[in-house]
This record gives sequence, C-alpha cells and structure tokens, in this order.
Amino acid sequence: MAKTKAKETNQLTVDELNMRLRDLKQEAFNLRLQRASGSLENPARIRTVRRETAQVLTALATKTA
Repeated sequence: MAKTKAKETNQLTVDELNMRLRDLKQEAFNLRLQRASGSLENPARIRTVRRETAQVLTALATKTA
C-alpha cells in the first residue's frame, strides 16, 4: 500500500475512509503475524500503518461529527 498524505485522506468520502481503515487493519494484522514468525522484511512499515490508521480515524471522526 502506498503512503497517503493527510490532505488526501481528508478528501475521501466516509465510505472510502471505512474501506481504507479496513485495509489498514488487515495490513497491520498481517505485519504482526510476519513479525511473530520472523519473516518481517520492513519493520518501519508497522509504524507507518499505525500512523495512517490514526489519520483515517481522525478524518472519520471529523466527518461524522
């Protein structure tokens, strides 16, 4: 998955944000499994996914409030 900027994230619709959140949570799960099995190639990706998840959650909160 490509890294998105906060400005791009804020322009997405609520449905798109929900789909993006689902994808990020799935990717985070897969990264945790890779880390546990010792096959994780890019440990920095975990941090990036967590930050992108926070951006999406923040955008969702502002759009639904």
